[in-house]
Amino acid sequence: MPLEFIKGYGILLGYFAVCASGALVLRRLVAVPAEVFRKILHIILLGSIFVWTYAFETWWVSAMAAMIFIAMVFPILVFAERIPGYSELLIERKSGEIKSSLVIVFSMFAVLICVCWGWIGEKYLVIASVFAWGLGDAAAALVGKRFGKHYIEGKLVEGRKSLEGTLAMFVVSFVSVMGVLLVNGSVEWYGYVPIAAATAAVCAVVELYTKGGMDTLTCPFAAAAILIPLVRLWGV
Repeated sequence: MPLEFIKGYGILLGYFAVCASGALVLRRLVAVPAEVFRKILHIILLGSIFVWTYAFETWWVSAMAAMIFIAMVFPILVFAERIPGYSELLIERKSGEIKSSLVIVFSMFAVLICVCWGWIGEKYLVIASVFAWGLGDAAAALVGKRFGKHYIEGKLVEGRKSLEGTLAMFVVSFVSVMGVLLVNGSVEWYGYVPIAAATAAVCAVVELYTKGGMDTLTCPFAAAAILIPLVRLWGV
């Protein structure tokens, strides 16, 4: 276990060091729009799910590493917040957003690893659940801000969200889940489309009605809640 942890954690730190440095250099050299840069950081975060699931051989070591990562990085972010320009550099929408996101995202990773990989025994469900939320959410934000013309408002909706963004989330979530299922050859041929469609639809609706930015938790957990029984039903 010690060697597995050291190897996996080393790969994890290397991944974030290379990707974060590359993103910051890109921003220095190219005039990247703020929202696009936020989504670049978002994609880097999503990409780390492959490290969590494949750099570690044991689910509980991976989940434990996620919690250790939070404990290691949180104090660093607390210190970094004192540095002038920190918030502008990382495009924080409100003070403390990055460190709170750190806790929420990696705690969510740890729970999905325990449930999907540890309990169900299928690590690809971790990836599918994360991608259903993450890639779909990125598409919703970019498409909604650029092409949004028809808005959805109501007491249960925070602010107003565009129909175009919600549809973009459905489409990208659908493609993401379908891709993960196809790569893993995990279900009967007739199960791919309904499973991907059901997962994408639930994620889009949950994101629409989630407030306070907590879709980081609600969407991937909702995706897993749909994926697990349907994959069990139509699994090969």
